[in-house]
Amino acid sequence: MRLSAIVISKNEETRIKDCLDSLSFCDEVVVVDTGSTDKTVEIAKKAKANVFSLQSHDFAQMRNFGLKKAKGDWVLYVDADERVTKELAENIKAHIEDNGKFVAFKIKRKNFYYGNHEWPAIENIERLFYKKSLKEWYGELHESPLIEGEVGELSGYLLHYSHRNLSEMVKKTLEWSKIEAQLRFESGHPKMSWWRFPRVMIKAFYDSYVRQQGWKAGTIGIIESVYQSFSIFVTYARLWELQMENKKNE
Repeated sequence: MRLSAIVISKNEETRIKDCLDSLSFCDEVVVVDTGSTDKTVEIAKKAKANVFSLQSHDFAQMRNFGLKKAKGDWVLYVDADERVTKELAENIKAHIEDNGKFVAFKIKRKNFYYGNHEWPAIENIERLFYKKSLKEWYGELHESPLIEGEVGELSGYLLHYSHRNLSEMVKKTLEWSKIEAQLRFESGHPKMSWWRFPRVMIKAFYDSYVRQQGWKAGTIGIIESVYQSFSIFVTYARLWELQMENKKNE
């Protein structure tokens, strides 16, 4: 078996089918479901994916779990809200047949917010690996791969349909900010003084609106950038809350 796709999912019944359809060129699709309560698992099984369950908030653990279940010589990581374009699929197939010196490849990812609004900045992320050269993923929330060997780059795009509305964004922020705050707290983050809040919020806004050129997206750009500032505020407010609770218990 040459190529296995690994998909992480949780309550993605409205998006998982399109994702799996875009992976029809793979020899195997492994879905790691992390506690869906909707029809995600049912849809994945109907699409002939090999579905495994894992209860975890640790993304590195999820990806490592999928790696162990995959049988292919090569593994391609795709999230449930992502789609592989035909050009990327053809490029992947060509490189795993004659990959030369590279043991992993970066893939260009286009992000779409609030439906089909394309974000100006394009990411370049490592998602395709020769299995024997991918030693592990590390990092509970912002995971990274540990690779032995050289990394190349593929043509074609991975399309990422992220948050579709404000309700979805707020729900995600409330869920993940708690985990991010806990990680910062456990690592001994300095005391949250008042001036830290505007600093991190301004930095988040600048990164989204200026560095990622969100201004080019018009109204969507300002909404997304302000929201990123709000999101980081929630994370650090939760951190402040943890620090205050800890101080009370000392």
